[in-house]
Amino acid sequence: MKIDLTDTTSSKINKALVQGRRAIGTPAVGMVLTLVIVTDEENAYDALKAANEASHEHPSRTLVVIKRVSRSPRDRAKARLDAEVRVGTAAGTGETVILRLYGEAINHAQSVVLPLLLPDAPVVVWWAANAPLDPANDPLGALAQRRVTDTYAAEHPVQELTARAEAYTPGDTDLSWTRITPWRSMLAAALDQVECEVTSVEVEGEELNPSVELLGMWLADRLGVPVKRSVSPGPGLTGVKMETNCGPIKLGRADGSLASLSIQGQPDRAVALKRRETAELIAEELRRLDPDDTYASALKFGVERLGEQTGKGTAPSDVQPEADKPAAAKKSAPAAKKAASK
Repeated sequence: MKIDLTDTTSSKINKALVQGRRAIGTPAVGMVLTLVIVTDEENAYDALKAANEASHEHPSRTLVVIKRVSRSPRDRAKARLDAEVRVGTAAGTGETVILRLYGEAINHAQSVVLPLLLPDAPVVVWWAANAPLDPANDPLGALAQRRVTDTYAAEHPVQELTARAEAYTPGDTDLSWTRITPWRSMLAAALDQVECEVTSVEVEGEELNPSVELLGMWLADRLGVPVKRSVSPGPGLTGVKMETNCGPIKLGRADGSLASLSIQGQPDRAVALKRRETAELIAEELRRLDPDDTYASALKFGVERLGEQTGKGTAPSDVQPEADKPAAAKKSAPAAKKAASK
């Protein structure tokens, strides 16, 4: 069921939500959170599709905030709010409100959203496009327990990652970090199978990909060994090589789908490591609303080194461990495994 409202208010939108639930006989008590999506018209469809798919695991009220900038100075001065209310099959397993803000209403999006939040339920804000450099201090971000950005969608991903580190507040996370969860799990499982000392790591992936940078920083932070960053054609992450005193451990994925795990003294194994869709990434982030301390540690570890990344045709830079750690620091496999799995 869809209800269109033109030049409306938050109060009328709430009434439309009640009207829609009564019409289809569905209560709101089954929804577990409010997901606020901040996007533009161009990316709204894909973001809403991902949210609807994620709602099958996390029934929620989804508020899509689209800021429409008018070309006419007269229209820019006039505040207006248009809304589209969706309930039932048109809104996944929850309910959806698409908010289009015009004029002065753009600068007061939080005042529009606040009356529409589910009472006594967590709030997650996801910027599908044009994320602020400091999400926690954004008026909409201040309403949320969890703030999700995506540096991969930024014009300058590595610089954006640097800004994320400088402005990090508990509750912040990024989909570029979520994308490497299977890689982190696979590498921790590989270290669980050996009793060796890890001496160095090489991470390979496409240039200026924030997920590749984050994986390198996470490994350097947790293992305390030098991490070399190499450039490949992609897509995304293509390989990790860990040098140990028992021989190398290699995890490579050339096609973005199937990876190969190679451990010295064991037969090579094919493992599923496909590039995941946005709906899977959002669903993963909605499973936990507490601060991600591991992400924070990895992000802050490499912030001062991100500016050393080289461009095309030049030698790749190295991500070194912290200055107070020995340059040739080594960890036994049990210690490395424990650190990697955090």
